[in-house]
Amino acid sequence: MVYLQRHIRKLVTLVGLGILLSLSLTSQAADLKPVIPTAKGGQCVEKTDVMRKNHMEFILHQRNDTLRRGIRTSKHSLKECIECHNAPANDGKVARISEKDHFCSSCHTFAAVKIDCFECHADKPEAAQYRTSAKGGH
Repeated sequence: MVYLQRHIRKLVTLVGLGILLSLSLTSQAADLKPVIPTAKGGQCVEKTDVMRKNHMEFILHQRNDTLRRGIRTSKHSLKECIECHNAPANDGKVARISEKDHFCSSCHTFAAVKIDCFECHADKPEAAQYRTSAKGGH
């Protein structure tokens, strides 16, 4: 009987520690999410959850329409995304794709997904200037 009580106490202690540890980790999980810069526009062309899941499909579809069919629209164009989502900060300057607070980098770095769009395309709005003169972006 004493043997069983000892094991029950150990089990209860381990379960209690497990619960405390999981609560601690859960409260820290919010800190692990990427910090996504605010866009300058009011409403995106799609709902947020749709864009998070499907933005690459929209961009690829737009690319195909533009390059293969000659159809140019702005709804899902990468240029329009950058115009809104890599908006200048209070100093009027924008982040480079190599910086963590560039809109695209904030999630792609977090998810360990390489972005190759900006090997050819600009990573800033046309009229904007970069915050830094360091190399590593366009």
